[in-house]
Amino acid sequence: MTTPFPFTAVVGQDDLRLALLLNAVSPAVGGVLVRGEKGTAKSTAVRALSALLPEVAVVPGCRFSCDPAATDPGCPDGPHEAGPGGERAARMVELPVGASEDRLVGALDIERALAEGVKAFEPGLLADAHRGILYVDEVNLLHDHLVDLLLDAAAMGASYVEREGVSVRHASKFLLVGTMNPEEGELRPQLLDRFGLTVEVAASREPDQRVEVVRRRLAYDDDPAAFAARWAGEEAAVRQRIVAARELLPQVRLGDAALRQIAATCAAFEVDGMRADIVMARTATALAAWDGRTDVLAEDVRQAALLALPHRRRRNPFDAPGLDEDKLDETLEQSAGQDGDGDDDPDGPGGGGQPAPESGPEGGGDTAARPEAGEGGEPQPAGAGAGEQSPVRAAEPFRTKVLSVPGIGEGAAGRRSRARTEHGRTTGARRPQGALTKLHLAATVQAAAPHQRARGRSGPGLVVRRDDLRQASREGREGNLVLFVVDASGSMAARQRMGAVKGAVLSLLLDAYQRRDKVGLVTFRGSGADVALPPTSSVDAAAVRLQSLPTGGRTPLAAGLLKAHEVLRVERLRDPARRALLVVVTDGRATGGPEPVALAGRAARLFAAEQVASVVVDCESGPVRLGLAAQLAGELAGTAVTLDELRADSIAGLVRDVQGTSRRAA
Repeated sequence: MTTPFPFTAVVGQDDLRLALLLNAVSPAVGGVLVRGEKGTAKSTAVRALSALLPEVAVVPGCRFSCDPAATDPGCPDGPHEAGPGGERAARMVELPVGASEDRLVGALDIERALAEGVKAFEPGLLADAHRGILYVDEVNLLHDHLVDLLLDAAAMGASYVEREGVSVRHASKFLLVGTMNPEEGELRPQLLDRFGLTVEVAASREPDQRVEVVRRRLAYDDDPAAFAARWAGEEAAVRQRIVAARELLPQVRLGDAALRQIAATCAAFEVDGMRADIVMARTATALAAWDGRTDVLAEDVRQAALLALPHRRRRNPFDAPGLDEDKLDETLEQSAGQDGDGDDDPDGPGGGGQPAPESGPEGGGDTAARPEAGEGGEPQPAGAGAGEQSPVRAAEPFRTKVLSVPGIGEGAAGRRSRARTEHGRTTGARRPQGALTKLHLAATVQAAAPHQRARGRSGPGLVVRRDDLRQASREGREGNLVLFVVDASGSMAARQRMGAVKGAVLSLLLDAYQRRDKVGLVTFRGSGADVALPPTSSVDAAAVRLQSLPTGGRTPLAAGLLKAHEVLRVERLRDPARRALLVVVTDGRATGGPEPVALAGRAARLFAAEQVASVVVDCESGPVRLGLAAQLAGELAGTAVTLDELRADSIAGLVRDVQGTSRRAA
C-alpha cells in the first residue's frame, strides 16, 4: 500500500488545510471545493486528510457501513442484530470523471431479478463512501448524469437504484470534496451550492517557500515511509486535536449576536437561498471548537464568510469569485452594533480572517460588463496597428435563440443538439453490446416469450436467457463545439456597434455555458486571423478574451474562415464524436489582398462541403444594407440572423432556419 504524503507536511495553503480540517471536525459543514491552478497540492492535501480522520464503528460484514448504534432499517444487507460493532479506518473514495452510472450507484442484476425475483445488488462508490469522504478530482469535468446522481444522494442522504420497477435503497451520507482547475470550465450552479466551503489556491511566489516545497517532495519520493515517520508526531497531534474538537462541538454556543451577523452578511452579499446561512453557522461553530472555545466570536463569523460565500455570490458564470473584505467588515460591524446582548466580541471583525487571493477583482463585479484597460482615450497597447482602437465594453447580455446542429450525434452529454445517449427518452431497443445498462423490458419479454415451451417453463417465472435481453436505445442531448469567428476589423470598429457585437457573443457564450458546450474563439482583422482561444470547456476564459479584443484594420474574412477550418480539423482528430457549430459574427465585408470576396467564398464552401452546421450573425447596420452576410451564409450552406433576431423573444424561428437550411444543403 502506498504511503500517503503527510497532511502536516503540506507547505503553505493555510486556507485549504483549515477548510479540510473544519470538515473533519464537523462533517455537517458540507464538504470543500478546491479551485486553483495545476500543481498546487490540491489532490495531495485531500488524499492526506483521510489518514487524520477518527476510525468509524461499523456492523461487521455490512457492505454499507451501517453504524451499530443506529443501523439503517432499509439496509440491503439487513436487518442487523443488536450487538457490538467493529471499527475500521475512515474511507476516502475517489470518483473517476469517466465513471459509469453503475460504478457510482451500484449494479442490479436484472436477469436474476426477472427470472428468480432476487435483488442481487453490487454496491457502488456511493455505498463505499457512506460515513467517509467522496473525492472527485476535476469535478468540473464530471458528466451531467453523474452530477444529477450526486445531487440526489447529497440532498436525501441515500442512494436509489431503480431498474424496470425493481429498486434498491441504501444510506449514503458522505463528505463531498472536489478539486478543479477553473481554466477547464466551471461547475453547474446546483452542484456548486452543494459544497459547503470553497478555497482558491495558487502556487507561492516566495522563493523560500517554493524551495521548501521541492525539498519535501524530493525527500518523500526518495523514501515515503521514512518521510512519513518524520512527520508522525505532528500527524498524531492534529488527529488528537480533531477528536477533541469533535467532543467539544456539541457544547459550542452560537449566540443571537453571531446569528444576526451571519444573516446580515448573507443578505448583504445577496446569496441565493438559505444554505449559505446554515453553512456559515456550522462553520463558525466548527472554528470555535477547533480553537478549543465554547463561544462563537465575530472573528469566527468573518472566517466562515470567507470560506462559505465566495462561490455563492456569483450572479453569472463570468463573475470572479471572491468577497469584498471591506464590505464584509462593514457589515459585521453594523450588525454587531445593532445588538446589545454582549454575546460576541464587537471588536472581532478584524481578526481571524485570511486575505482573499490577490488574483481576481475585489467586490465580485461583473467581469462581463467591466470595461477593459485602454478604453476612453487611454494609450493604445504596444504594437497596435494603424487604425486600431482600444477594447470596448460589451453590451448587456440577453437570452438567445437556441442554435442546434441538425441530425443525431453521439457526442458528450450536454443540452444543445439531439444525440444517442445512455440517458433520455427511450426510442427503441437493440441487442446489448457489452454489459447491459438500460433494460428494455417489453422487448426482452417479447424476445423470450416464443421460447418458453421449448425451454421447459413450468412455473410462474419467465425463463430468460442472455440472448433475450434487449438494451434500450435512448435519445437525449449532447454538447457541441461552438466555434466563434469574430470580425474585429475597421468595418466593425464603431464603438457602439462593437459593444453590441460583443454583447451578442457574450450572450451566446452564456448559452454555451448552460448547454455544456466546448467553445473556441477565432478573430480576424488587419492582415490575418488569430486563434484567440483554442477549444476549451472554460467559457469564462472565452469571455475574458472577448473583452480584451481590440478592433481596427482591414477585413481578412477568408483568413478567419481558413483559420477556423484548421481549428475544426485538429479538434475533429482529438474528439471525433463532438459535432461543431460554426458561428461567424461579421457584416460580411471582405477587404485586403487580391479578390478578397471570391477567396472568402471559396473558404466558406469548404465548410459546406463538410456539412458543418453554421450561423452567420449579421452585424450590418444603417438604412442601406448590402446583404453580404446573407450571401456568406449561402456559401456556408448555413443561415443568417441579425442581432435583433438572435434574441429569444424575437419572432424569427431561428432553430427552424438553421436546421432547414442544413437539410437543404445536405
